[in-house]
Amino acid sequence: MQTTLEILTHPLLRGVNHGFFTRKGGASSGLFSGLNCGRRSTDQAEMVTLNRGRVATAMGVPAEALATVKQVHSADVVTLTDAHDIAAVANTEADGIVTARRGVALAVLTADCQPILLADPDAGVIGACHAGWRGALDGIIEATVDAMRALGAARIRAVIGPTISQRAYEVGPDFMDSFLAEDPAHDRFFSGGPNGRPMFDLPSFGLMRLRDAGVDAVWSGHCTYSDPARFFSYRRATHEGKADYGRLISAITL
Repeated sequence: MQTTLEILTHPLLRGVNHGFFTRKGGASSGLFSGLNCGRRSTDQAEMVTLNRGRVATAMGVPAEALATVKQVHSADVVTLTDAHDIAAVANTEADGIVTARRGVALAVLTADCQPILLADPDAGVIGACHAGWRGALDGIIEATVDAMRALGAARIRAVIGPTISQRAYEVGPDFMDSFLAEDPAHDRFFSGGPNGRPMFDLPSFGLMRLRDAGVDAVWSGHCTYSDPARFFSYRRATHEGKADYGRLISAITL
């Protein structure tokens, strides 16, 4: 069993410990082979706990200091203060988490959606958000940035980690209409696909929202759908008729 974790980092987030973890180096097997960190998957709970413990160790924090929320594709953000119980926060419905607290690692789970890690190292403020198409359209990115600024962040940098790319993201006309209803200029994030249906560019949409919010941002360039050896993908699992899928984890700590 491979136990060496593969952790992707980006120089834009220099000054803070961070990582976009691939599926390599985990204890799970079968559908979830590798580093599945999704507690809401049907994987064995003890394997998920072991995997999350490995992530915490890699981030330099105790397992109980790996802070996540109950992701629901919302625009809600939790500000983690020194008074918060991290185990209780894990049951809070939200899709962003920010803190100026040291000794904890903020983390989000994804399997095609955008994992976004944010930091202002000088101000000592970090954030993480889970931004699928619905959350991004509804404002989770801006809400995360606003919550960081409320803690004193001024010069925020952000990296979008492995997510589904436009070449793999076929959508329907109703999906496209929901974006055009907000702003007709959003048509630039869609192109025609091989089946005559729109193809959506999720990471470019995320970058636009980040940059419009005044954040220096980049995408790592990794497509979850196209690299099954390294990444879990909800859409790929669906296309293959699989009963479930693993969840990738991305984390950041001061």
